[in-house]
Amino acid sequence: MDVYKESDYGEKIADIYDDLYHHYNRDLTDTLQELSNNGRVLELGIGTGRIALPLARKGVEIFGIDASPSMVAKMKAKPDGDAIPVKIANFADFDIEGTFSLIFVVFNTFLALTSQNEQIKCFQNVANHLTENGVFAVEVFYPEPKRFNNNQNVSTVQISGDSVMLDVCIHDPVNQHLNVRHVVLNEGKGITFYPVQLRYVWPSELDLMANLAGLHLKHRWSNWKKEPFLSDSKNFISIYGRKET
Repeated sequence: MDVYKESDYGEKIADIYDDLYHHYNRDLTDTLQELSNNGRVLELGIGTGRIALPLARKGVEIFGIDASPSMVAKMKAKPDGDAIPVKIANFADFDIEGTFSLIFVVFNTFLALTSQNEQIKCFQNVANHLTENGVFAVEVFYPEPKRFNNNQNVSTVQISGDSVMLDVCIHDPVNQHLNVRHVVLNEGKGITFYPVQLRYVWPSELDLMANLAGLHLKHRWSNWKKEPFLSDSKNFISIYGRKET
């Protein structure tokens, strides 16, 4: 694969995505429902409906953006999945009608925007689609450059009876890029590669992007139980709203 496109990850991994990430986080959906304040909700990177469908069953009016038709097709094939409106687009510069009381992007999906300019554009576009009291929720991992040896890393993701999944990663610290391959070695099916490229962000950098879009940090948590973000936290959840005038 010579040129990586934003749809490549979803198009390649759609068939096994729900098998890899089948757990359900009730704290996440409960907190998102609370943040929605009974208004319209937009998920950036809606994928197979892993979060959108449970929210819809709670009575949340939810819409989605995703770059991968194959991931969205998986959601549409599920019970009630076809009732959720989805636009196939890059969520850095999406065009969708109306405003939302909550826009959210979880599971590191924001980092799939692989340039700082795209990430800034996303914040600006989100700000244009938020209601006056609306919020933008972003969940990403906290960068750990020290885990790389010579700017590379191999780690075991999971092991089952006849297969092993590894993450093979090259780190570009100058551009904050991670070029990753999920590698599945299966006794009967051979070797399969799933590509993903990410641009990680620091908390202060994310806050500056929000500031440029006219938003400010309202809360920062380490998890969806709203526990505080500390120096040893692995993830951080940032909740942004409009600046007070």
